[in-house]
Amino acid sequence: MFEEPTLSSDSHAGPRKRPPTLHHTPRAQGRAAIPNQLRGTSVPTAAPEPGGLDRFNRASVGAAEAALLSCCASRRWAARITAHRPYPDLDALLAAADEASYDLSAGDLAEALAEEPSPGLHESAPQAAHMALGAAHARYESSFGHAFVICLDGVSPAEHLDEVLAGIRVRMNNERDEEHSIAAEELRRLARARLAHLVSNHPEPDTPSPAHGVL
Repeated sequence: MFEEPTLSSDSHAGPRKRPPTLHHTPRAQGRAAIPNQLRGTSVPTAAPEPGGLDRFNRASVGAAEAALLSCCASRRWAARITAHRPYPDLDALLAAADEASYDLSAGDLAEALAEEPSPGLHESAPQAAHMALGAAHARYESSFGHAFVICLDGVSPAEHLDEVLAGIRVRMNNERDEEHSIAAEELRRLARARLAHLVSNHPEPDTPSPAHGVL
């Protein structure tokens, strides 16, 4: 949470040229009957509540970086965005976030991916659903060494679980380098959606953030 001033509840370099289009997961997936309340693919529950852009601009360096780390767990990413404040508007902030994401080194990306939660089912979901999703995550992590990352921004809640299951199934066929690039792009999209939520001027505290959390 921001201190000085408090962010309760929550360079201007232009965006870098977007890299070649990466493989994206299809939305059509099986297991439509499984309840789709996944945990792990929106803003983590421990993240600071969102606050206004002005509060973000005026927050202390430590508070701003701590809040940004809830969006993407790369310390270099958080430090770079913090250092370029103040931002005149949300578009400028998101452009800076994209630029910083494209510049992540292999080590920075590994640091961020190590802290990403795997999308998981709500505890009320059937045991069979937990087992199926857990097995899919285990196969992916065994192959690529990090949690499966997918941004669900723009996907209807009813399709979240199917999106994750199909994404894992399709991306398991990728070579390690290809999947590394896809994970980096999904992480960038996740960070962007979380950041927009973080600095929202009119937050809805009880509404999951739009990316990677509870399915």
